[in-house]
Amino acid sequence: MAPQKGKQGTKGQKQILEENVSTLNFYRNMVFVACGAFLVVTSVLSETYAWQTTTLFVFALAVYISSYQFMAYMARPKLSDSGQVLDPGVDLNMEGGIAEHVKDLIILTSGCQLLSLISNYFWLLWLLAPARGFWMLWTNFLGPWFFQQAPAQPDVDEKRQRRMERRMMKRH
Repeated sequence: MAPQKGKQGTKGQKQILEENVSTLNFYRNMVFVACGAFLVVTSVLSETYAWQTTTLFVFALAVYISSYQFMAYMARPKLSDSGQVLDPGVDLNMEGGIAEHVKDLIILTSGCQLLSLISNYFWLLWLLAPARGFWMLWTNFLGPWFFQQAPAQPDVDEKRQRRMERRMMKRH
């Protein structure tokens, strides 16, 4: 496919609002399917609930609820008294935004939850979230700060350099 020529088009407020609603619906449905499948399979296949399974399920619910509420808060539109859209909220489908990372967390959590039906060791995939967070912190902040180049020394002419060396020799 050929690269697009010219300026990239911008989204209108109404389009952003509609896409935010559909994005929130998609991730809400993803959460319901993952939790529903997990509850059905664990209640059918196991006689008793293990405390680890219950704890991890509650933690997954906390991640789901907080992530979804954060996205809903970001996408909350500001409407006028007449119902006209003044501000559609943050575009949840914008590349490189915080919403992208929150959506990734919901996807990771639902994947861990569904794969944990095979083995409880799949819950360890949740460790990818803090690992990615540390990687982003390192590449965007810590690494450049630790490995930045020292400021360049101003160029000193040869006469001045020799004079400074002689002074140093006299002191010692």
